[in-house]
Amino acid sequence: MSSDTLAKIPTAADTPEPADAPRIVPQRRYGQWAAAVVVLVLLGLAVNSVLRNKAFQWDVVADYFTTDSVLRGLWLTLWLTAVVMVLGFALGTLLAAFRLSANPVLRAVGWGYVWLFRSIPILVQLLLWFNIGALYPQVLGVKTVDLLSPVAVAIVGLTLHEAAYAAEVVRGGILSVDRGQIEAAQALGLSRWRRWRRIVLPQAMRAIVPPAANMLIGTLKGTSIVSVIAVNDLLFSAQLIYHRTYQVIPLLMVATLWYAVVTSVLGIGQYYVEKHYARGTENAR
Repeated sequence: MSSDTLAKIPTAADTPEPADAPRIVPQRRYGQWAAAVVVLVLLGLAVNSVLRNKAFQWDVVADYFTTDSVLRGLWLTLWLTAVVMVLGFALGTLLAAFRLSANPVLRAVGWGYVWLFRSIPILVQLLLWFNIGALYPQVLGVKTVDLLSPVAVAIVGLTLHEAAYAAEVVRGGILSVDRGQIEAAQALGLSRWRRWRRIVLPQAMRAIVPPAANMLIGTLKGTSIVSVIAVNDLLFSAQLIYHRTYQVIPLLMVATLWYAVVTSVLGIGQYYVEKHYARGTENAR
């Protein structure tokens, strides 16, 4: 067919519409636009109120935002978060293996651990570990007071607490993998390790990463509770300053802004990790 012939073929754009054809009018969403305007106005009023309220003392916030004591507290918060997440997920993975085991004793132990540590509030757990010397004055000939410093108590308490939730995250991720794919890998003669590394783990990570990232952010903010046992984290550092200067609100804003900055960075990291594991799926973006 020649180019001249193709040029004469009418296209959909060239075909005239019938005279009685209904006119397509886009739906007008007046309610949504009105709601958006109201939200923007309220948001603007709230921001204006915060910025112009002299009680926040933004000049004091700027003065203390990068002081050495605050930065040391921030560093301890980040270090504590990293240690607790690594240890918590290591123990949580073991507990998930227990819960998925064919051995009824291991399943019962895994279930009992998760039930116990999810039932007790983290503040109660920390206070119990902080006062463990009342129950066990000595462990292996060493005084408990010397063995467990406030930082060690924070690591133990937070790790045991996080492991219970990490176990359920890992178990849910493993159960999300289609059993048929594992059976197909077995039929191909893949070893158990290769099945886990090449089939199970990449797919399980798609279900594990989002809740694990939320746990990371939650752990970062949750470390502020260790201030009750005098661990010199970010919040406790701010408290030490405002107990001396009586500038409570500005120092609380310093801690708040640092938490917001770090959680924002973690949120960006979460986006790219999720994008990496979502490759090849319709959820990739």
